[in-house]
Amino acid sequence: MDLIYLRDLRIETVIGIFDWEREIRQTVVIDLEMGTDIRRAAETDAIDHTLDYKSVAKRIIGFVEEAKFELVETLTDRIARIIITEFAVPYVKVTVNKQGAVRGSRDVGVIIERRPEDYADG
Repeated sequence: MDLIYLRDLRIETVIGIFDWEREIRQTVVIDLEMGTDIRRAAETDAIDHTLDYKSVAKRIIGFVEEAKFELVETLTDRIARIIITEFAVPYVKVTVNKQGAVRGSRDVGVIIERRPEDYADG
């Protein structure tokens, strides 16, 4: 399996469990690794034969900007679900980093790996 990745995608959103967090927008940093097979794209040099990472980024940016979750875990899982179900990839690894969430730590976040069977419920 080949991987197409997107790193350090910074998006402002409402995220957090505290009342003050529900009133502001915070930046989350997202990294994606998406499984695909790039052989046909490499042979044809055609965007139609690969995973269009710009389309993925636009979809995720739009979703996260509108999201209002309490938990980073929920946001991370919803991002994975979108990528698996809407872009038909066989594997995704999603990292969502909420920098500054813990004093003394550079960053804190969640890393998940998902496959289509994880979202077989629709």
